[in-house]
Amino acid sequence: MIEWKNLDTLAAYEKLKSLNRRVKLQDCMAGESGAERVAKYSVPMACGFAYNYAAKAVDDEILDVLAELAEEAQLTEKYAALYNGAMINTGEKRLVLHQLTRGQLGEPVVADGVDKREFYVSQQKKAADFARKVHAGEITNAAGEKFTTVVQIGIGGSDLGPRAMYLALENWARQNGCCKLEARFISNVDPDDAANVLKTIDLPRSLFVLVSKSGTTLETLTNESFVKDALRNAGLDPAKHMVAVTSETSPLAKSSDYLAAFFMDDYIGGRYSSTSCVGGVVLSLAFGPEIFARFLDGAHAADLTAKEPELRKNPAMLDALIGLYERNVLGLPVTAVLPYSQALSRFPAHLQQLDMESNGKSVNRFGEPVRYSTGPVIFGEPGTNGQHSFYQLLHQGTDIVPLQFVGFRKNQAGMDVEIQGSSSQQKLCANVAAQIMAFACGKDDENPNKSFAGGRPSSIIIGEQLTPEALGALLAHFENKVMFQGFCWNLNSFDQEGVQLGKVLAKRVLAHETDGALKAYSELLAI
Repeated sequence: MIEWKNLDTLAAYEKLKSLNRRVKLQDCMAGESGAERVAKYSVPMACGFAYNYAAKAVDDEILDVLAELAEEAQLTEKYAALYNGAMINTGEKRLVLHQLTRGQLGEPVVADGVDKREFYVSQQKKAADFARKVHAGEITNAAGEKFTTVVQIGIGGSDLGPRAMYLALENWARQNGCCKLEARFISNVDPDDAANVLKTIDLPRSLFVLVSKSGTTLETLTNESFVKDALRNAGLDPAKHMVAVTSETSPLAKSSDYLAAFFMDDYIGGRYSSTSCVGGVVLSLAFGPEIFARFLDGAHAADLTAKEPELRKNPAMLDALIGLYERNVLGLPVTAVLPYSQALSRFPAHLQQLDMESNGKSVNRFGEPVRYSTGPVIFGEPGTNGQHSFYQLLHQGTDIVPLQFVGFRKNQAGMDVEIQGSSSQQKLCANVAAQIMAFACGKDDENPNKSFAGGRPSSIIIGEQLTPEALGALLAHFENKVMFQGFCWNLNSFDQEGVQLGKVLAKRVLAHETDGALKAYSELLAI
């Protein structure tokens, strides 16, 4: 029987805190013992990745207690309950089914009288058929010309994930002859966002994907109107240039304003929706449905590894529990995600929403306040750019920030140059290896300005190359990491009530139903 308990009621958590030990990275990462540690503290992941946590401030004793914590918190059983269709989202009384968009993990899940795996597959097939017809010129603009650009209109999870995935595969697709349409994205209600996109595309040959589950998202519908005005002003019929991704019950579902509608449901949260039609339509149009299917295969492979009950063989669970140790025992409130891949330039932004919207909670699943820290602050940028920016604070600042590196042995483009005896890719990889050791070991110097304390923990996810399968596996790894941490903290990681209050107040401002400071701020902004 599954029991939902607060972290501070678990015996293993009290044991973890009572260890009162600090692993000194400056010692254990130095010399030959450091090399042995790198080999020992590594676990295989899906799609050829490895999760290496040698530079994390843990040892076998800490890991043993973390394994006890994973068992006592019933992480494996709670994951099974999730993918078998239990009502995990207690706040909204909903199932949590994003894993079903990429494969069956357990029992068939029937909800609303429908087999949900079959439903998600049917929508994927519908999106794939539509994309193939666009690519073949069976669906064209009014002049019979093929579409050359697809523009996604959405915000939050309807933008961050799909945008990050598109950018991650764009260069790879060019190298492998898989670029079907160029993709652009409009998200911000700031009119400059939409205007900039519309000014830089061939409007008559552009197809727009409107993404709104409810069909009522203010920013998205505002941007839709902006785009429709631009199409009409160009003498074009918006209905011939737009498709919708929405729920079957939304006002967009059967509207004649769209060429087609593709459906999602309430069991998939926005930040978990990249493997649904939210990501599937735009990515299938951009790269082809076969590439999107490969992306789904990678995500499913990672989901399968998350079923492993043994902590040291489950990379997502291990990553989650080490992160919990840093947050709740070491008291470190911030984590930096540092991909050494320009293709992953927006991946940290997606993970920021995934993690902070999921586990940025101060009450448990039952609405009761918790007395321990929960989700960390997430930020990041690609290396090596970050090295010339915020790494100063990471190396020598007063706060220790745990680091999550991502690196690849090969680039995507197949292009490189050799300068001073090494290629660009070798220089990139040399930098990430050097940073891990610099953060861990530091450097003594008589000049305090040049002294590095070290002891800054990091892990690295290492892959061969960023392919569609690898990207899917990487995405699912972090989704499952966040899920496991939410289980440990006894949170509902699948609602986001914290985003609602601002929306309500904004509507009051626009309706001029304000007083006090809210009215004063409205007047300052000339509303």
